[in-house]
Parts: sequence; structure tokens; C-alpha cells
Amino acid sequence: QVQLVESGGGSVQAGGSLRLSCVASGYNPNNYYWMGWFRQAPGKEREGVAVTYIGGTSVHYADSVQGRFTISQDNAKSTVYLQMNSLQPEDTAMYYCASTERGGHGGLPISHYNFWGQGTQVTVSS
Repeated sequence: QVQLVESGGGSVQAGGSLRLSCVASGYNPNNYYWMGWFRQAPGKEREGVAVTYIGGTSVHYADSVQGRFTISQDNAKSTVYLQMNSLQPEDTAMYYCASTERGGHGGLPISHYNFWGQGTQVTVSS
């Protein structure tokens, strides 16, 4: 059973930075799958932020975070990170870590993701 545990959310002022972490369990070391970050602001639909192919180099970013956010992976720790710089109030949301089945389709479509963490809140004040 795959489980995802997020950490690293918090409150910052506009222009500040935060780093989110997500640890995955339940995969084998030689599994290939997609893993990344999604967010949902109050009254809005959940959207893809950044995803990466575990065991490879492919990444995808939402246009709204391109150049400000960086996703990275540490396979030895089964962990994916999201470094968020130049945060803006519109980045305020609950951030969720998600992953696909082994060999699953990736990219930003939410429907591709089978496993979800509980979420971590990010609040950016102006």
C-alpha cells in the first residue's frame, strides 16, 4: 500500500520561500512512477503545480509557478521536494503530494494520480 506524507508548509510574507517535502512508502526501489504536487485554494478546483518522473528526469510545471518553484527528488530517501521561491498571495492553498501507480501516466492531469497525502497548508500574506 502506497502512503505519502507531506511536511514543510507554513506562513510567509510575499516574496518569501518555503520548501515542501513528501516521503513515499510502498514502492520498490526499481519502480518507475510519477510523483508531485497539487494545490487547492478555497473555492477553487485542485490544480497541478509540479510533477517529476521518479527514476527519470522528466518534470512538468504549471505556467503560474514556472521559474519560481523547483521540484526535485532524492530516490535514496523516496522523497520529493518542492522549493517555492518568490511566493505570492495567490500561491496560498492546501498543497497535496500525489503519485501514480507503477508505470502510470504522469504529467499534470489530476486524474492520472492514484495516491494522495493529507495535505499541508501554505499561506502567503501581502
